[in-house]
Amino acid sequence: MSERTTTAVPNIAPESSPSSHGKEPHLARALGNRHIQLLAIGGAIGTGLFMGSGKTISLAGPSVIFVYMIIGFMLFFVMRAMGEILLSNLNYKSFSDFAGDLLGPWAGFFTGWSYWFFWVVTGVADIVAIAGYVDKLAPGTPLWIPALVTPVVLILLNLPTVKAFGEAEFWFAIIKVVAILALIGTGIFMIATNFTSPNGAVASLANMWNDGGMFPHGMFGFILGFQIAIFAFAGIELVGTAAAETKDPEKNLPRAINSIPVRVLLFYVGALVVIMAVNPWRTIDAASSPFIGMFTLAGLGIAAVVINLVVLTSAASSANSGIYSTSRMVYGLAQDGNAPKAFGKLSIRKVPQNALLFSCIFLLAGLVLLYSGDSVIGAFTVVTSVASVLTMFVWSMILVSYIVFRRRRPELHAASKFKMPGSGFMPYVVLGFFGFMLVALGQADDTRLALLVAPLWFLLLGAAWYFNRRTPLQQARIAEWKAVRDDAESVPAAG
Repeated sequence: MSERTTTAVPNIAPESSPSSHGKEPHLARALGNRHIQLLAIGGAIGTGLFMGSGKTISLAGPSVIFVYMIIGFMLFFVMRAMGEILLSNLNYKSFSDFAGDLLGPWAGFFTGWSYWFFWVVTGVADIVAIAGYVDKLAPGTPLWIPALVTPVVLILLNLPTVKAFGEAEFWFAIIKVVAILALIGTGIFMIATNFTSPNGAVASLANMWNDGGMFPHGMFGFILGFQIAIFAFAGIELVGTAAAETKDPEKNLPRAINSIPVRVLLFYVGALVVIMAVNPWRTIDAASSPFIGMFTLAGLGIAAVVINLVVLTSAASSANSGIYSTSRMVYGLAQDGNAPKAFGKLSIRKVPQNALLFSCIFLLAGLVLLYSGDSVIGAFTVVTSVASVLTMFVWSMILVSYIVFRRRRPELHAASKFKMPGSGFMPYVVLGFFGFMLVALGQADDTRLALLVAPLWFLLLGAAWYFNRRTPLQQARIAEWKAVRDDAESVPAAG
């Protein structure tokens, strides 16, 4: 046994119930490199890019490319922090595990349930998007039909083995990648041939700066762009929830995480540059997908229909990933006494089916949202704003856990082969950026609502933890965690 494992296993003990160490069936390590790579891509390319980028462009203009680059840059460090901690102890099932281990049982409870709620909210947003695009492809279809059918399909995709989920998500991600590459290729051809649109605009890179410059709405517009753009990256941490089901995680997780900058530059920045070069940014409809708009402009009617299907597939992929991750998160919470025991049971195929069904039930909230808002994009904006606050909380917990990890377990940090770059200061820089993001969300009425809803969630969660922590199991876990913490802090930190 390696020095890393020998050192780390005792430290996780307070945060793990006996069932998590071999007395119950384990999750199967069935996800190979291609599954994890495409899971990471699928997590990074979500509905927010396809559906929300139109509104982001209308708010920020061409400076939107800097918005996506800055967010991608910051989140790369979150992912590196997560990767270093997960690889320091392969007994961690997810970042909820290490948050509880490093910060205390309360942190595992808050992180796990907040991540569950984030994906439920995101799943609802995806169902709203799916209903909207089904209506475009088949006008007159009642919105409640896709809102009901989608959760059933997701259950059928996830109830078989985790490998079946991995295969489904692999092909979902392939479809998204091919669609974006097709859009970039089509756009480059239109720019090279000086394509002229019906309104007289000529496709050219100069469209990026000829209409008001790169910052046509000034710094305020630039800041507003962050509101919607941040949601496009929600799910980028998905590989962290798959850690316990990944083959050869010490090799495959770093590969998936290190590819993030390339993905951001190619799929986000590349696609948006092409869209705004072909279609001057002021002409882009904030209420629809610019991806569909560009293919329509090119006269590729069938391609526009195909992109509608791709956007629909993207939403289904996001919801599918969300259901997968929430079921694993609830499974881990149940094993630690933070959720009903029934959710900690695995099926004969090693799938947490009770936790899966529990999460799917909440997706039916999409029905209510569809019939309560004025428009699909309006409902989408409100829901995604709430999701953005929740995911930033989870990302922040990962960074705070990392800060504590470096302080209390310097020997593991020193031994790591996957250290976070700038580990001494970048966690604080990124946390400061998240503070800026909260300010940005408060600048518009539709996103400001999220700042009012999120505190209610944390109050509810705090009340639940107040009662849960009083159980004998939690009292024992808290006492053990404090003992391990005190022992660690009594030893002078090395390096």
